[in-house]
Parts: sequence; structure tokens; C-alpha cells
Amino acid sequence: MLYSSAKDWRNAKAKKVMLFGMSGLGKTHISEILRDHGDWFHYSVDYRIGTRYMGEHIADNFKREAMRNPFLADLLRADAIYIASNLKFSDLSPLSTYLGKPGDPTQGGIPFDEYLRRQRLHRDAEINAMKDTVHFIQRAKDLYDYDNFICDTSGSVVEVVDAGDDNDPVMSLISQHLLPVWIEGNDDHIDVLVERFNKAPKPMYYPEKFLIACWDKFLAEKSVAPEKVDPDDFIRFGYKHLLSNRLPRYKAIAQKWGITIKADDMHSVKTTEDFDKVISNALEDQG
Repeated sequence: MLYSSAKDWRNAKAKKVMLFGMSGLGKTHISEILRDHGDWFHYSVDYRIGTRYMGEHIADNFKREAMRNPFLADLLRADAIYIASNLKFSDLSPLSTYLGKPGDPTQGGIPFDEYLRRQRLHRDAEINAMKDTVHFIQRAKDLYDYDNFICDTSGSVVEVVDAGDDNDPVMSLISQHLLPVWIEGNDDHIDVLVERFNKAPKPMYYPEKFLIACWDKFLAEKSVAPEKVDPDDFIRFGYKHLLSNRLPRYKAIAQKWGITIKADDMHSVKTTEDFDKVISNALEDQG
């Protein structure tokens, strides 16, 4: 690891960390604390995905919808209006909207084949955005003179990493430059996340084999045709299964390349000093 002991961490002039784990456990919140109250550069993988790699797809999706309105269609053809995504670190809805949900088009769904195509685009974008972290570490130093760097990953990073491969192209690169830190949730956190998700289902990225199996299982259990699927029902169906599927792989990544911090301990972080302390304690506990 980049920091082999708590002493190494405390004495480091430049502290570089990658936060990973389930969406909703505070990766972005902690990153914002470090950015706003300390000398840290905040690199958001989701933001990079949505701007550098998916920005054109997202904007085209908006334009496709606008073309259904004759008034807007004429203005677009005349190049009289400009449509673009206003993605923010704290609001990734343009990216989520593009990923979409499969099912009944009258309920906002898209055909499953198109859903798979967009999922594949996201996978490629996430791999590239993760690898771009190394470039941004140097960029943060050269342009803005930041020594400290926080990489705020997507919850789906586990889907683009093979935790069983010591030479995984993403983690073998990242672990040379940052300390991977898993924010570990417990069953109570999962229940809260599922409850929150059920109230407002959001598009997500799924590993393709898992997604196809989940889709086939849903169609069989509900006895429904693909074009009649309620998009939100399917997304809810897959969400908890996805969380359970990811947990052992998050753990494997932490064991091979990084450290683990309980979500409750991370939630206690209010300052950069608090963050330093929880990282130091984890390094001491895990030897």
C-alpha cells in the first residue's frame, strides 16, 4: 500500500486516498468536507464519466427528446438554441437519466437492448475515468499546487475491477498512487439504502451477466412481456440483489489493495483532522 503504517500516513506530506463502497454511504460528503475545509483536490469519477466520456451521449439524449416538440425541433435544426448537460458533483441526474430504465416506453422505459448498449458505454467510461485519476493527481499539483487528493468513486467501481486478479489493470494502477479505503456498511445501512431507493428508484449500472439474469428472472416471475415492464418495478427488483452481490467484492478489493473503515466511523468525520484520525486508526488496526 501507499502508506504501510499509521506513522507513514501521519508523516506524509501528500495524502492521496480513493474512497469506494455503496452509493449513499458518504463518499461524496466526505470528499466535500476535505475539499471545502482542507487543502484537498476532489476528483469525482462520476463527474468525469458524465462530462469527458458520456457528455455527448447525454446531450444527444436531451436533443432527441426536444426533437419530439415541433417548436424546439425547428430551433434545434436552425442551430438557434443550445442544449447541454449541467452535471454537478452533487447532482448526477443527467447521467442517471441517460442510463435510463428498461421497460414500458409509456412509463419512461427504454428497450432492453438499448439499455444494455448504454450500460456498456458506462462501463468503458468508468474504466477510463478511473485510470484518469493518475493524470488528475499530477494535474492537481501542477496547476493548483494541491498535495492532497481524494478520489470519489462511483458505487459501481466494483463492477470494473476484478478483485481476484492481482494484476487487475484498474487497481494495480490506482493502488500505486492512492490508498483505497472501503466505507463498509452493515445490514442496517443496506435496509436504509433500499428503503430510500424504493421511494425514488434511480438508474444504475449493473454487470451485464447479472443484469441479463435479473431481467430474465423478473420477466418469468412477473409473467410480463418486456415492453410492458414497469421500469421502476424492475429497478427496485434488482437493487437489493445488486447490493448483496457487490459486498463480498468490495471486501476483496479492500483486503487486496487497501483498508476498511466502518460507515459509522466515517460518518463521525466533520473535519480534515477527523479524517486523518480514522485513516490512521484503520492503518493501525489492520497492521
